[in-house]
Amino acid sequence: MKVKPLGDRVMVKLEKNEAKTAGGIIIPDTAQEKTQTGVVVEIGDDKEAIKVKAGQKVMYDKYAGTQVKIDGEEHLILKIADVIAVVE
Repeated sequence: MKVKPLGDRVMVKLEKNEAKTAGGIIIPDTAQEKTQTGVVVEIGDDKEAIKVKAGQKVMYDKYAGTQVKIDGEEHLILKIADVIAVVE
């Protein structure tokens, strides 16, 4: 399935958290901190407002966006104002 965000929105593929600690303890999904970084997959059509490109790793506000599942993988559609940094 192909999804293209509109306007000043970007679609970010969420990064998976490590399910084990360094000591080997397994952390269940319900106890893990929700990740706040991801990789931009698609950008909307408002090229003047959007300052990131597909493939860049970004950091976003904790409770921002709309979660969608595309082809079994978690994605987030965010307004560009909710993207707070590019991670290099």
